Amino acid sequence: MISINKLSVNFTGDFLFKDVSFVVGDKDRIGLVGRNGAGKSTLLKILHKIQEPESGEITITAGHRTGYLPQELHGKYESTIWDETMSAFVEQRQLENRINSITQSLSDRTDYESDSYIHLAQQLSDLTDRFHQLGGATMEGDAEKVLVGLGFRKSDFPRPMKEFSNGWQMRVSLAKILLQNPEIILLDEPTNHLDIESIQWLEDYLANYDGALILVSHDRAFLDRVTNRTVEITFGNIQDYKCSYSEYVQQRLERVEAQQNAFENQQKEIAQIEKFIERFRYKATKAKQVQSRIKLLDKMDKIEVEDIDNSHISFRFPPAPHSGRVTVETEHLTLGYGDLEVLKDVDFHLERGEKIAFVGRNGEGKSTMVKAIVGELAPQKGEIKLGHQVVIGYYAQNQALMLNPNKTVFETIDEVAVGDIRPKIRTILGSFLFSTEDTEKKVSVLSGGEKSRLALAKLLLSPFNLLILDEPTNHLDMQSKDVLKNALLQYEGSMILVSHDRDFLQGLSSKVVEFRDQQIKTYLGDVYDFLEKKKIDSFNALQAAGTKANSEGAPVKASSNKEQYEQKKAADAAERKRNNKAKKLEEEIAELTNQKLEIEGKLAQPEQYAEQIASGELYAEYQRLQKLIEDKEWEWLEVNG
Repeated sequence: MISINKLSVNFTGDFLFKDVSFVVGDKDRIGLVGRNGAGKSTLLKILHKIQEPESGEITITAGHRTGYLPQELHGKYESTIWDETMSAFVEQRQLENRINSITQSLSDRTDYESDSYIHLAQQLSDLTDRFHQLGGATMEGDAEKVLVGLGFRKSDFPRPMKEFSNGWQMRVSLAKILLQNPEIILLDEPTNHLDIESIQWLEDYLANYDGALILVSHDRAFLDRVTNRTVEITFGNIQDYKCSYSEYVQQRLERVEAQQNAFENQQKEIAQIEKFIERFRYKATKAKQVQSRIKLLDKMDKIEVEDIDNSHISFRFPPAPHSGRVTVETEHLTLGYGDLEVLKDVDFHLERGEKIAFVGRNGEGKSTMVKAIVGELAPQKGEIKLGHQVVIGYYAQNQALMLNPNKTVFETIDEVAVGDIRPKIRTILGSFLFSTEDTEKKVSVLSGGEKSRLALAKLLLSPFNLLILDEPTNHLDMQSKDVLKNALLQYEGSMILVSHDRDFLQGLSSKVVEFRDQQIKTYLGDVYDFLEKKKIDSFNALQAAGTKANSEGAPVKASSNKEQYEQKKAADAAERKRNNKAKKLEEEIAELTNQKLEIEGKLAQPEQYAEQIASGELYAEYQRLQKLIEDKEWEWLEVNG
């Protein structure tokens, strides 16, 4: 458990957060949210103890470890993927060496009845128990499972880390955290470098993770799948919601609306009091009442209304120029780099107005195909044909890095703006959240999100009829992603969209093209239609395997109608019993959870409950309730198994 008490962080004269207090339970799954710059990443660093707060204290249960994945990683590696991953097992390796040493020592001795021999044998037993408890016997299997889940092939394991991009190196760091199995996992934008399959694998892994999780993410679907609590940093304070992200958005709107109503009522009350003071200020007969009202104003707690940030990217694409019926066509296309073939003998077809999503694991050829279509990569075999009068608008994955760092924001747009657009440059930049002051900033000082927005603004100045976007949502906040998506829904031209953000992709495409094993496969519909079809394909494959196994075994004897009736009757009775038991357990878990939340509330108010906190009474009760809840949850799982 983590107890955060009166935590304050000051940044350039202003408080990111001040006197913040809250409690994190051992099983909590928390999504940390707030506008960019609110202090989310800073809070994760403080919890991992790589940054110190100005004041306040953090208490973590003795023996609990934190595993932290930052947004960016800048390491120099000389080891292989496998060796770097296996370095996660520090304690297991130490135990293994100690066990081998004691085993060898015992085998060389014959004083079996001596106290020292018995003591050494007991030590060996204790170390062996600890080794197995930490999963020492399955280290290699666990490492392989996690690496494959995160998108690596077994053939990648012996390759040097330095051959892989920063994004793949981040996956190894994530793998190490998962394998170390810390009691508290802290993740800062973990999905930025993952593809859809790896994100889904991580969601399933974290669902079974036996510890606390605090994460920062702009992936709405990931937050909804993984978290059950949302902590918002706003106005330097903490707002705690016991729900997932989508529910939090609705609850926050309702809370701000209530705040607004309370604020307006208070303003009316203040206006009436001030009017009374002003009217009778100089009347001796009213002096007492005037002073009373002045004191009332001084003591009044002023209601603040949280600012819902309605500033967002606002734009529409220029009309798409007319083109031929076929926009892009490839025949027997083979793409690669030197001796490495990424795609082999691929046929692809895109018609006018068609919108297609490219999906698949990183490294399977999505960006390679895009580069070939825009002319940045020549085919090794086959050909690519662009349709009549096709004009391409291309946003590359590293588009922000292509901006000239020495130019200002204004100069960056001015160099590509022509004709009637030039007088509107500041208006265009304003729609991309750049203030008048921001337009004079050098590109080199912009944040990753600001550079991405500037690159998008630059792209949109020219009309085109084929829009190709390669991971456009990286570094964009949720509001900006929503507005970009709305604009894409209204775009009339052809589109190829590469993204791993399922919520962003939903509804944007009429087809999904999956890249796998040097080939492509087309699915009709959007990304969720594709994912559902993949599940059905996997289920059918398992079913086919089961049918084959049955056909090779003994024949199955059909039951009579009476036997079937009796079996169904017994099954129905068992189902009713199971449902009743499950319902009772759910009610007990809900009641215990409410009791635990009451304790958390008290722990978050150390001044009011100082004596109970100091005595350890509250912590003991919290642990008791936590244990009861875990036992009931396991019982519920067994009932529903």
